[in-house]
Amino acid sequence: MLTGHQTWIFPNRPVIRSSAAVGGPYEAKGPLADDFSLLHGDLWVGQDSYEKAERKMMEEACELAIREAGMEKADIQFFLAGDLLNQITPSCFAARTVGVPFLGLYGACSTAMESLALAAQLVDSGAAQRVLCGTASHNAAIEKQFRYPTEYGSQKPPTAQWTVTGAGVAVLTHDGEGPRVTSATIGRIVDMGLSDPFNMGAAMAPAAVDTITAHMRDRAISLHDYDLIATGDLGRVGHPIAVDLLKKHNIDMPYERFTDCGILIYHPDQPQVLAGGSGCGCSATVTYGHILRRMRQGELRKVLIIATGALLSPLSFQQKESIPCIAHAVSIEFA
Repeated sequence: MLTGHQTWIFPNRPVIRSSAAVGGPYEAKGPLADDFSLLHGDLWVGQDSYEKAERKMMEEACELAIREAGMEKADIQFFLAGDLLNQITPSCFAARTVGVPFLGLYGACSTAMESLALAAQLVDSGAAQRVLCGTASHNAAIEKQFRYPTEYGSQKPPTAQWTVTGAGVAVLTHDGEGPRVTSATIGRIVDMGLSDPFNMGAAMAPAAVDTITAHMRDRAISLHDYDLIATGDLGRVGHPIAVDLLKKHNIDMPYERFTDCGILIYHPDQPQVLAGGSGCGCSATVTYGHILRRMRQGELRKVLIIATGALLSPLSFQQKESIPCIAHAVSIEFA
């Protein structure tokens, strides 16, 4: 049900029956390591290319989430997923392995909540009863496509972020026990004219604030109702910018409960992390691992996740375009 201009309310409150988060070696050294379902000791994940490694992690996350839900692959009716690589190849090939009807998505790093919002819409409307959704990213594969191959040894500025090697997946159902998806605010494209691919946090912060503003307006609620509000991957540069912008918009944000997945996933002193984590796997693994674990343990009752995405490509960067950004917000409750 649409309320306001860009928010869906889900009266049937689809259930996140299960979830899984798979990570790599850097994630294994981070503060959230215990919240992953599976961690790998190297970036290759037993494959002969980084792109295949990303696909493998997506397949593993799907298998773990389906198994945790007590289901078989044949029980899943739709699979919604996407990633950052050309033609969302890892997701497409993982869908080949899962073997169910597939809807490929691209929202850059916002894909985690884009897929969850659309999956919830399918379940809430009765178009499906069991939907698998998720996303993945791989540090070395993304470096090769969007920046420089790691062998090049290029120097990065302090504003750059470390792409998460990980996959996060959830199974949504129309019944059962677990956290429930209650609403989703679909973001607009926001482009402030920034063009530096090594400063994604600053580029995405205005989109996050725009979606938070829309969520408050459409739902006519106070953000103080949430126990936790987390942006996707603004990092240590973009998150303070979002805080400043919220203040300028006179939004009553409970800042002690306002965090960022890109800040949470790594220790500040982990080498090469710089401004924090990023990538499709950032908000996906933190949400489907760490945050849902805290909800199931009773630490959090109601959360709002705002996954942020920078919609640039190697082509748009080479043509000296600015970076259009988007953010999608999903509210999850566990009564």
